[in-house]
Amino acid sequence: MKNIMGLINLHESDDLLREITRYRPLAAIPFAGRYRLIDFALSNLINSGITNVGILSAGNSRSLMDHIRSGKEWDLARKRDGLFILPSLQTGNVQGAFPNDLADVFANLDYIRSSRQRFILLTGTRMVCNINYEAVYQFHLEKKADITVLYKEYSGGDIRRFTNATMVETDDCSRIVDMEICPVHPRSTKMSMGMCLIDRQLLVDLIDASMSRGGTNVARDCFAKNLGTLKMYGFSFGGYLARISSVQSYFDHSRELLSPEVWQELFFANGSIYTKVKDEAPAKYQQDAAVTRSLVANGSVIAGKVENSILFRGVKVHKDAQVINSIIMQKSEIGPGVVLENVICDKDVKITAGKKLKGELNHPIVIEKGTVI
Repeated sequence: MKNIMGLINLHESDDLLREITRYRPLAAIPFAGRYRLIDFALSNLINSGITNVGILSAGNSRSLMDHIRSGKEWDLARKRDGLFILPSLQTGNVQGAFPNDLADVFANLDYIRSSRQRFILLTGTRMVCNINYEAVYQFHLEKKADITVLYKEYSGGDIRRFTNATMVETDDCSRIVDMEICPVHPRSTKMSMGMCLIDRQLLVDLIDASMSRGGTNVARDCFAKNLGTLKMYGFSFGGYLARISSVQSYFDHSRELLSPEVWQELFFANGSIYTKVKDEAPAKYQQDAAVTRSLVANGSVIAGKVENSILFRGVKVHKDAQVINSIIMQKSEIGPGVVLENVICDKDVKITAGKKLKGELNHPIVIEKGTVI
């Protein structure tokens, strides 16, 4: 796998996550108590032996840069290859189903051209999974493919809940014969994972040709429009996959982690998932604490009731407070007697004594970063 470089594209639409992404890109969304979405993309690459990784930044990336720093936690602080931050020409949040990422890739072609590796593993951060790309690489070589796209197959009913998804259709030889980007009524049950393996020089040629013809979006203008001329194959992924595309999907997939089977597969199936290290004391459970079926990160202090919930680092739950079916992010404080049910609290939220907030499982309440109630 030393012949592959990784390129993480952060140009991902966050229209339906605006309450959570107002101060951060989608890649920096906190997930699973201690992690951020980009941790999974970085860990999958390094666990597969890919040590040259470029991150194509987008929007307000300050919090993301603070999180990844030099890339040391992912063994990417290297003298040769390692982690590279590729600047964006744009400012603000990424909006729309077809983000204008082509110009930013074109502006950073020098980095791609100068790389030693022959292939590029192009990925985003919306798809949360644990995968080793070795099987994808072997499949790509066996098929003599120009591009290998990873996809996850769902039943017809399940696929309707995905918004702004890219769907692919394959023949009996796994060759992609159709690609739909953000269809209103998907005709396929195979959802692209936003990950593909491609020859480095081919990507450079496609980017150059698409820019010269007024293209704006890599998936549409480089891949979908050349479907008939390129040997594009689909690789089916059979493991657990969480697609974070809306507040509801974030809430649902977070709650799925409370299942031990899902947690074990996501964090240990093909290698560990790494994140920024913070030296904090273990969670402290006071005498009156009652915690059931929950994830509680280090640094938290619990004196109330926590049920079916995820608590991030440094959360304080005071006496007689109840946190049910909720997600409480870093350094938030839940006051005495507070009742929270089906609520997402962003970082540094403070709920003062006696407040009661109740959302629905299919419509959780979101409290923005730094809010005091």
